[in-house]
Amino acid sequence: VDSLSITFNNTSKILKNELDNIFSNIDLTKIELTFTQGDKAFELLNAFSDFIEEKNIDKEKINVIFAYDPLCNLTRTGNTYNNNSEIFSDFKNLFEISEKRLPTAKVLSVSGKLFRNSGASAIEELAFALSVGNEYLCKASELKIPTVKIAEKIVFNLAVGTNYFMEIAKLRAGRTLWAKIVEKHTGEQESGKMYIQTVTTSRNKTIYDSYVNVLRATTETMSAILGGTNSHQVLPLDKNYKEANEFSERIARNIQIILNEEAYFDKLSDPAAGSYYLENLTNEIIEKTWKLFLETENKGGYLKAIKSNFVQNTIEKTSQKSDENIATQKEILLGTNRFPNKEEIFSKNFNKLIKDIKAPKKTLIKPLNTYRSAEAFEELRIKIENLPEQPKVFLLTYGNKTMRKARAGFSENFFATAGFEIINNFGFQTPEAGAEQSIKNKADITVICSSDDEYPKITPQICKILKGKTQIVIAGYPQKYIDELKNAGVEYFIHAKSNILETLEQILKAI
Repeated sequence: VDSLSITFNNTSKILKNELDNIFSNIDLTKIELTFTQGDKAFELLNAFSDFIEEKNIDKEKINVIFAYDPLCNLTRTGNTYNNNSEIFSDFKNLFEISEKRLPTAKVLSVSGKLFRNSGASAIEELAFALSVGNEYLCKASELKIPTVKIAEKIVFNLAVGTNYFMEIAKLRAGRTLWAKIVEKHTGEQESGKMYIQTVTTSRNKTIYDSYVNVLRATTETMSAILGGTNSHQVLPLDKNYKEANEFSERIARNIQIILNEEAYFDKLSDPAAGSYYLENLTNEIIEKTWKLFLETENKGGYLKAIKSNFVQNTIEKTSQKSDENIATQKEILLGTNRFPNKEEIFSKNFNKLIKDIKAPKKTLIKPLNTYRSAEAFEELRIKIENLPEQPKVFLLTYGNKTMRKARAGFSENFFATAGFEIINNFGFQTPEAGAEQSIKNKADITVICSSDDEYPKITPQICKILKGKTQIVIAGYPQKYIDELKNAGVEYFIHAKSNILETLEQILKAI
């Protein structure tokens, strides 16, 4: 382990023996250390400095971060640290004390991961994170603090997603742009070296088929390393729905160990350099990020941009588009909206999702809404699991063998995403036989699976038997027969362009 992140339950009562216990047998000159509680950064800085001085540890060799990030905290909660009237209340004190007591410490953290986990694109995450960093440089100038010194004390904490090459290029683009911003402030290039901490994003993680999260975390970690992160954290695969246990923590660590010890990723230095594709992608991200960064600055800077809801509205628009793509399967979450495990029952072990739900309170600004992309599907599936009896979907297959098989497969995946019980069939000799079998199985929903040209011939016969006994669904969208089929008694049509979530919610409500 060469990096530790520490969180205290109550920083106002940090005792000397607690620090002794935490750092027992740990060489603090060999690791990166991060204290995550930005609201207590001042107290933590003093307590840790006392500890270092008492132990006679060489301050010049300490790599420690105190994650003070008033702007991202304001964006996340809608309020300032400890509800202070001044957003930057500890800004100058932190800098002066760190310079005096622990010169190598970094005291400002830009939590770009907040934007990503709220649904921002990679470009939006980077642009808004750079804007926060720029705001800190401007504040330093306003307080007569050398911007060169402040730039050296800023850490960017970014989330990494599964768009493999995009994430590599994002980190490379970030370094280029931050150097450009710092040079504008200081006239120097040396102080513009971007220090990056990365973490696997929680946005795309799922509770169903949660072992797929291991694959997601692996590609995300590879992207982070190849993109040039300074340190990286892998979140446990089950972090979204329970406290991480020994197994999930071990798997998270092993992802990093395997990449270092077996794939030698720790021996690489910018392996993407010279790759035509990645160099072009990096340049494209630089261009688009810079455009959004300047747009934010033209709003008066980051603080004014969040007060006018520009940041929130931009991210919400992107997030809603992503949600729509997931609901229509344009964007795939394996095991959630595509190829779900029908046998998996989440609510047997965990009857609710872990959510950071807080009582509504007055806020200075509209806070960002962080949530996972899979949540809507998961909530619907858990709701169905908790019903006294699982709704039954009967696949009435008839006619053209190729079409009925393809549409039965599509329908099975469609309804399995919400945990419906599926009753599949090999095909019926007559439409009436299929309808009678649906009644015998007490199906809540009957999906007719055949070819477009056969639907007008068989549907009226099926509807005559089933109407009022089950919800009748057509697999496909035979455009020239739609009105005819609706008149016969068909309630729903499911197809590749369907909004799965909305359709399933409507059907569930109907039954």
